[in-house]
Amino acid sequence: MRSNLSLPLTLPDWLPDAVRLYLDHTASGLSLRALARRDGLHASTILRLVRRYETRRDDPLLDEALDHLAQPPMEEAMSAALRAPSPPIDEAAILHEGRRVLRRLAEPGAVLAIAPDLERAVVMREFPDGRTARTGVVERKFAQAFVVKDWISLRKSGRVATYELSNVGRMALKRFVEDAPAGLAEAAMPFANQHRDWDEKDIPTPEGPRRLRYNLAENPVAVLGRRKDKDGQAFLTPDLVSAADRLREDFELAQMGPRVAQNWDRFLTSGDRGGFRGDAGMAEGPRAARDRVAAALRDLGPGLGDVALRVCCFLEGIEAAEQRMGWAARSGKIVLRIALQRLARHYDQTYGKAGPRIG
Repeated sequence: MRSNLSLPLTLPDWLPDAVRLYLDHTASGLSLRALARRDGLHASTILRLVRRYETRRDDPLLDEALDHLAQPPMEEAMSAALRAPSPPIDEAAILHEGRRVLRRLAEPGAVLAIAPDLERAVVMREFPDGRTARTGVVERKFAQAFVVKDWISLRKSGRVATYELSNVGRMALKRFVEDAPAGLAEAAMPFANQHRDWDEKDIPTPEGPRRLRYNLAENPVAVLGRRKDKDGQAFLTPDLVSAADRLREDFELAQMGPRVAQNWDRFLTSGDRGGFRGDAGMAEGPRAARDRVAAALRDLGPGLGDVALRVCCFLEGIEAAEQRMGWAARSGKIVLRIALQRLARHYDQTYGKAGPRIG
């Protein structure tokens, strides 16, 4: 619903200029010619930008975001007092969440799904064999920011609206990769680097957290899932890859909340046990997801739980895991396959084929 109030708005700094022009015209009541004189643009340019967003108001997420931005300061303060406190988001938070979510949406068959009565959107990915998996969760306010920035575009409306990564979003994701901190740049490999999205993660060590660099666009389980054994069969069958995805999905969900580092070190052995106590209290992420990860790792036990946690969740490479565990070369992938077989059995016996749901 559009606002016709002619009151000055307090708009966040991260808004695109085109959205500011639209809101200045529709919510603050400034004429097209006044905006053209203020910004040094032609009135027809202002009209084109305003019409562009006017025609997009059938996008439920964008319409909701524009309505929220169009609220005058007094009305916004009154509505904020009636609802649960939600801290405002800034450019840094949007970029952080964008880097995490956009790389998920860049995967084949991935969409962002959101319903009107949910506070979070879910990234769902459909695989060639027809199965689907949740690969990420993001708060509704960040999903609104993504659509305002044109990073995502409406794919299908309805009770549950779905969004896909737009061309603008792909360019933004590429900038995130290119703007990696100094010292992390790769050698000039343009054809390989277009499939890479480097990130870092802390993992426990006896000396404290160790920063591990890994490729967001790939993971060791997916690599092994494409390899063949000596008989020409897939080294990891689809059900084993699915079990690894389910473990990582719950692991990622368990990280949500102000305290990102959950206390997973008690599941690690081989010299790392007790080496990291960054989160000795109760986790603030979703309890159900954390409990599912803990139950799976307890069922796997030492050794198998180690390799599953390192490779599936920390995205540590097989060779690196072998070195950390003190195993012989080329033994890690065999142990990982055994761990995933046991993990798949755990999920089937505990939750059935459908698996646990977010709730």
